[in-house]
Amino acid sequence: MEFDDKVPIYYQIKTVIYDQIIAGQLAPGDKLPAIRQLAVSLTVNVNTVQRALREMIDEGVVISQRGRGNFVTSNAEIVEQLKQELIDRYLKQLYDQLHRLNISDEQIVNEVTAYIERQGDLNDDNTES
Repeated sequence: MEFDDKVPIYYQIKTVIYDQIIAGQLAPGDKLPAIRQLAVSLTVNVNTVQRALREMIDEGVVISQRGRGNFVTSNAEIVEQLKQELIDRYLKQLYDQLHRLNISDEQIVNEVTAYIERQGDLNDDNTES
Protein backbone atom coordinates (compact mmCIF):
# COMPACT_ATOMS: atom_id res chain seq x y z
CA MET A 1 0.00 0.00 0.00
CA GLU A 2 1.27 3.47 -0.91
CA PHE A 3 0.83 5.96 1.91
CA ASP A 4 0.26 9.70 1.52
CA ASP A 5 2.74 11.63 3.68
CA LYS A 6 0.16 14.36 4.30
CA VAL A 7 -2.38 12.05 6.00
CA PRO A 8 -1.73 10.00 9.17
CA ILE A 9 -1.11 6.35 8.33
CA TYR A 10 -3.63 5.04 10.87
CA TYR A 11 -6.31 7.17 9.16
CA GLN A 12 -5.36 5.79 5.74
CA ILE A 13 -5.60 2.24 7.11
CA LYS A 14 -9.10 3.00 8.43
CA THR A 15 -10.09 4.42 5.04
CA VAL A 16 -8.89 1.31 3.18
CA ILE A 17 -10.80 -1.00 5.53
CA TYR A 18 -13.91 1.19 5.33
CA ASP A 19 -13.72 1.17 1.53
CA GLN A 20 -13.49 -2.65 1.60
CA ILE A 21 -16.56 -2.83 3.84
CA ILE A 22 -18.62 -0.53 1.61
CA ALA A 23 -17.46 -2.32 -1.54
CA GLY A 24 -18.50 -5.67 -0.05
CA GLN A 25 -14.97 -7.10 0.03
CA LEU A 26 -15.43 -7.32 3.81
CA ALA A 27 -18.96 -8.43 4.61
CA PRO A 28 -20.83 -7.85 7.87
CA GLY A 29 -19.55 -10.37 10.42
CA ASP A 30 -16.30 -11.07 8.54
CA LYS A 31 -13.21 -11.53 10.67
CA LEU A 32 -10.42 -9.03 10.08
CA PRO A 33 -6.84 -10.26 9.79
CA ALA A 34 -4.87 -10.30 13.04
CA ILE A 35 -3.23 -7.00 14.02
CA ARG A 36 0.30 -8.35 13.48
CA GLN A 37 -0.68 -9.82 10.13
CA LEU A 38 -2.16 -6.48 9.04
CA ALA A 39 0.97 -4.65 10.21
CA VAL A 40 3.25 -6.98 8.24
CA SER A 41 1.11 -6.88 5.08
CA LEU A 42 0.91 -3.07 5.20
CA THR A 43 4.55 -2.71 6.35
CA VAL A 44 3.59 -0.47 9.27
CA ASN A 45 4.11 -0.52 13.01
CA VAL A 46 1.73 -2.71 15.04
CA ASN A 47 0.82 0.34 17.17
CA THR A 48 -0.38 2.14 14.04
CA VAL A 49 -2.72 -0.72 13.15
CA GLN A 50 -3.90 -0.91 16.77
CA ARG A 51 -4.77 2.79 16.73
CA ALA A 52 -6.77 2.39 13.51
CA LEU A 53 -8.63 -0.61 14.91
CA ARG A 54 -9.26 1.11 18.26
CA GLU A 55 -10.96 4.01 16.47
CA MET A 56 -13.01 1.66 14.29
CA ILE A 57 -14.10 -0.22 17.42
CA ASP A 58 -14.99 3.07 19.15
CA GLU A 59 -17.07 4.03 16.09
CA GLY A 60 -18.86 0.66 16.19
CA VAL A 61 -17.79 -0.39 12.71
CA VAL A 62 -15.54 -3.14 14.06
CA ILE A 63 -16.46 -5.42 16.95
CA SER A 64 -13.72 -6.91 19.12
CA GLN A 65 -14.37 -10.34 20.58
CA ARG A 66 -11.88 -11.25 23.25
CA GLY A 67 -9.89 -14.31 22.25
CA ARG A 68 -11.50 -14.51 18.82
CA GLY A 69 -10.38 -11.34 17.05
CA ASN A 70 -11.94 -8.33 15.36
CA PHE A 71 -15.01 -8.52 13.15
CA VAL A 72 -16.93 -6.20 10.85
CA THR A 73 -20.14 -5.15 12.55
CA SER A 74 -23.32 -6.95 11.53
CA ASN A 75 -25.32 -3.78 12.22
CA ALA A 76 -26.60 -2.71 8.77
CA GLU A 77 -27.47 0.76 10.09
CA ILE A 78 -23.85 1.44 11.09
CA VAL A 79 -22.58 0.22 7.70
CA GLU A 80 -25.13 2.41 5.89
CA GLN A 81 -24.10 5.42 8.00
CA LEU A 82 -20.44 4.70 7.18
CA LYS A 83 -21.32 4.52 3.49
CA GLN A 84 -23.06 7.90 3.62
CA GLU A 85 -20.13 9.45 5.50
CA LEU A 86 -17.68 8.18 2.86
CA ILE A 87 -19.87 9.43 0.01
CA ASP A 88 -20.11 12.84 1.68
CA ARG A 89 -16.34 12.97 2.27
CA TYR A 90 -15.48 12.06 -1.33
CA LEU A 91 -18.05 14.46 -2.77
CA LYS A 92 -16.77 17.25 -0.51
CA GLN A 93 -13.23 16.67 -1.77
CA LEU A 94 -14.38 16.80 -5.39
CA TYR A 95 -16.61 19.83 -4.79
CA ASP A 96 -13.90 21.77 -2.94
CA GLN A 97 -11.28 21.00 -5.60
CA LEU A 98 -13.54 22.07 -8.45
CA HIS A 99 -14.62 25.23 -6.63
CA ARG A 100 -10.96 26.18 -6.20
CA LEU A 101 -10.84 26.12 -10.00
CA ASN A 102 -13.75 28.60 -10.11
CA ILE A 103 -16.13 26.04 -11.56
CA SER A 104 -19.79 26.85 -10.85
CA ASP A 105 -22.19 24.46 -9.16
CA GLU A 106 -24.17 24.16 -12.38
CA GLN A 107 -21.06 23.28 -14.37
CA ILE A 108 -20.01 20.73 -11.73
CA VAL A 109 -23.41 19.03 -11.99
CA ASN A 110 -23.21 19.05 -15.82
CA GLU A 111 -19.68 17.67 -15.85
CA VAL A 112 -20.42 14.94 -13.30
CA THR A 113 -23.56 13.93 -15.23
CA ALA A 114 -21.63 13.83 -18.52
CA TYR A 115 -18.84 11.83 -16.86
CA ILE A 116 -21.31 9.26 -15.52
CA GLU A 117 -22.91 8.94 -18.95
CA ARG A 118 -19.48 8.39 -20.56
CA GLN A 119 -18.67 5.74 -17.96
CA GLY A 120 -21.99 4.02 -18.71
CA ASP A 121 -21.18 4.06 -22.42
CA LEU A 122 -17.75 2.55 -21.72
CA ASN A 123 -19.31 -0.19 -19.58
CA ASP A 124 -21.88 -0.90 -22.31
CA ASP A 125 -19.09 -1.20 -24.90
CA ASN A 126 -17.15 -3.60 -22.66
CA THR A 127 -20.14 -5.91 -22.07
CA GLU A 128 -20.93 -6.19 -25.78
CA SER A 129 -17.58 -7.82 -26.61
